[in-house]
Amino acid sequence: MTKSGGDIIADIIKAHEVPFVFALCGGHISPILVSCKERGIGVIDVRDEKNAVFAADAFARFTGIPGIAVVTAGPGVTNTITAMKNAQMAQSPVILLGGSAATVIKGRGSLQDIDQISLVQSIVKEAVTINQNCDIVPVLENAFHVAQSGTPGPVFIECPIDLLYSEEAVREWYGKSDADEAKGIKSRLFRFYLDRHVNKMFACDFEAMKPDPKLISIPDLKAEKVQKAVSMLEKAKNPLMVIGSQSMLCQSRVEELVDAVDKLGIPYYLTGMARGLMGSSHPLHMRHQRSAALKKADLVILAGMPCDFRLGYGRSINSKADLISANRNREDLNLNRKPDLGILADPCEFLIDLARQSNLRKERFESWCRELIEADQVRDDSIAKMGREKLAGINPILFFQQLNAFLEDESVIVADGGDFVATASYILRPRKPLSWIDPGAFGTLGVGAGFAMGAKLSRSDSEVWLIYGDGAAGYSLLEVDTFIRHGLPVIAVIGNDGSWAQIARDQVVLFDDDVGTVLNRSHYHKVFEGFGAKGLLLEREEDIPGVLQEAREHARKGIPVCINVMIGTSDFRKGSISM
Repeated sequence: MTKSGGDIIADIIKAHEVPFVFALCGGHISPILVSCKERGIGVIDVRDEKNAVFAADAFARFTGIPGIAVVTAGPGVTNTITAMKNAQMAQSPVILLGGSAATVIKGRGSLQDIDQISLVQSIVKEAVTINQNCDIVPVLENAFHVAQSGTPGPVFIECPIDLLYSEEAVREWYGKSDADEAKGIKSRLFRFYLDRHVNKMFACDFEAMKPDPKLISIPDLKAEKVQKAVSMLEKAKNPLMVIGSQSMLCQSRVEELVDAVDKLGIPYYLTGMARGLMGSSHPLHMRHQRSAALKKADLVILAGMPCDFRLGYGRSINSKADLISANRNREDLNLNRKPDLGILADPCEFLIDLARQSNLRKERFESWCRELIEADQVRDDSIAKMGREKLAGINPILFFQQLNAFLEDESVIVADGGDFVATASYILRPRKPLSWIDPGAFGTLGVGAGFAMGAKLSRSDSEVWLIYGDGAAGYSLLEVDTFIRHGLPVIAVIGNDGSWAQIARDQVVLFDDDVGTVLNRSHYHKVFEGFGAKGLLLEREEDIPGVLQEAREHARKGIPVCINVMIGTSDFRKGSISM
């Protein structure tokens, strides 16, 4: 069979050992999808293009393999904008292949023809158009290199439809059989133009094209920087670490990272993808009172996290404390507060080397650790007390306490929502590294179903628990159809309080008006049932254990499940607005 541009793209995806692509079909991209299927690459077709990118994003974060999304031209590409920006801010290596109009008619008003490159340039590391078949291998290989190198992030490749099909088919489209019928000077000139254009498009032999992977480049860790960090740590009495998502980019070295954090003996907080790094009960893992701890620390190590809103733009950190920051991204390294020691390198590699070169005894920080542990326990006791309060509905704290006790060690938690999910973040304790995923710094609602797909495909033997707010669920609930079609038994838990509660908390207090924040307490579980999945309604606290067990049993049979939890309203997160 004659090779096509779609075949070459699929060959390169296969060479990079990418097992799945996420897509929504379209005539512009059919050759890519068909060629991927022929090569044994799974094609996970979704119901909304943004969820293809969310799924690719999650897959990349869990595996370290770039996630591939394939969408059609025009509206297909524009539907991915939020998800691509989320991947950019989460520093996730995603490659978006977008269809486009045929090369000869671009800009002439053809179907779904827009300036896609200008549209996406600000939200990707690189945006490139394939102009001739000779470009396919270098452009694709460069995309894999760029997406993973330095600070990882998304890349967009525009794929004109006439470069995805075989040369024979394209020449037929452009009227090869009509060449002898061209009469008149204008017709002959146009025929000459088309022939020359097609000759340029297919200047290279498809059969000779082979994948040509490039090495990934990451900023080198300088030994003198590590030595300086060791010296600063030796002088500290109250050190503290904040370990962020970027530290988890070294999936192959996660066990080394776990050993390093344990050996250092420094109390720490985990954020984003780093949640679960040290298991559910490591004695130095602090979960509460982070701002208070940062104010008391005399040395703070930020590993893979900038001084953004989550750290009060740097103001949460004691102004007299020494600050060490390790980050792959130079801008993030110096954002809002310049560190006393800035290390432009992979933060995972830095922590491993820091532990290897330091010889501090864990007992040195014993009194400091005890102080933080006691403060942590006070907050835990306060939360437990609030979990015993009786509400007009299920107490969400109580629900998550029971879910936390029910989770298996291999469980993966996907977070998509505001108030309900934020409550979950205080109580659910991921058991292992890379077992928690949330949107990241962009705070995007609607990631849930896509993230759950990527998680389940990355961890096929793990239970995937998708924690939805009832507002957030509305963005992607229809993807239960995708769960069913592709055999992805995700367990979705919807906290149903009939409200955009995170917004209502402050809006009602400040303005005495709930406009725009009220939802119905809808039967979301019936949506799942309508697609052939299992829906469970949970209205009484005493039924929680039985419903959780029933959900697990259905999921183990390969059936996606929705638990619609009718929760009450509490003051647990009063005054929680972020700016």
